[in-house]
Amino acid sequence: MSAIMLPRVVRIGGGALAETGEALLQLGLTRPAIITDKFLLQTGMVERLQAVLGKSGLHASVFSDTVPDPTSDCVAAASDFVREAGADCVIGFGGGSPIDTAKAAAILAPRPGTMRALKAPHQEMTPGLPIIAIPTTAGTGSEATRFTIVTDTATDEKMLCPGLAYLPTLAIVDYELTLTMPKRLTADTGIDALTHAIEAYVSRLANPFSDSMAIAAMQAIWRGLRTAYHEPGNRAAREQVMLGAMQAGMAFSNASVCLVHGMSRPIGAHFHVAHGLSNAMLLPAITRWSIVGNVARYADCARAMGIAPASAADARAAAALVEALRGLNEDLAVPSPKDYGLDAARWRQLLPLMAEQALASGSPGNNPRVPEAAEIVALYEDVWG
Repeated sequence: MSAIMLPRVVRIGGGALAETGEALLQLGLTRPAIITDKFLLQTGMVERLQAVLGKSGLHASVFSDTVPDPTSDCVAAASDFVREAGADCVIGFGGGSPIDTAKAAAILAPRPGTMRALKAPHQEMTPGLPIIAIPTTAGTGSEATRFTIVTDTATDEKMLCPGLAYLPTLAIVDYELTLTMPKRLTADTGIDALTHAIEAYVSRLANPFSDSMAIAAMQAIWRGLRTAYHEPGNRAAREQVMLGAMQAGMAFSNASVCLVHGMSRPIGAHFHVAHGLSNAMLLPAITRWSIVGNVARYADCARAMGIAPASAADARAAAALVEALRGLNEDLAVPSPKDYGLDAARWRQLLPLMAEQALASGSPGNNPRVPEAAEIVALYEDVWG
């Protein structure tokens, strides 16, 4: 038996941002706090959101000091801001980092504590303030998930914090907000979403609902991502990738992610590589290593995306998937950790700790082929160059 968890309300489509104030009022919410970043503040996007809310008679206070890969210190500052503003809801506006910060602040503002106390395997089920998620990138799927990721400032551990309390009450999914995304961000967030879909489908926790969302997400992202990368203003491609990212979020929120994400988080924590990019670095090699655990499921992914014909044998289709993922990385200029300029000596030194942290996250345990720490170290070494 599976329990399916989704946002209460999703407003989706071009121009959906204009409905934010109306949607808040329908939920009885009148004192929003916006959690965002300096970039969106400087480009006028936050002012645009405030104007939309103003048309519904709503005034929003703004916290714009979020950082990439949210830290526990940043979350504490955001929580204090929300509490002092007397907000009755929190709007995460931006990419995955502002939305994850907003989720954490919504939990800690009404009942102060620490994110370390909330990390997996703890499940936070007691609601905090209502969360409104408005993504401006097409990738994290955080607008549809029951997770937030926060890096412990003291230890550099990237903590997975799960629970129903993190599930947004309202998601505003407007692909028009992604039309100005730069190519690197388009590539990294798009492959992040594709990773969510693939890992949700092959996860040991997969179920019929997550399967349907994962397959739909793979198809949409595979159709649209290359075009969105090479033709940033292509509205149809942007809409496909945005829809796929949300569907992938729904899939992995209800089936969890696997080894790619488990290994990705320590790279982000220790080397400050963007989450989507570290996933992209890992995806082909980890997929190749994992296939033996469930060849049929990986073959399904290849067939769903049109990488292999419907008549292809499982082994052939799964092998084609690996080659197609490598080809996608080449087309979207995804560097290896070495080519990205990470310090080789520090990489080698940290491998045992990164492997330990990957396993501690719990995600590798969902993988079709579950690794030991030494196997994760070997995979990190394989991915390096």
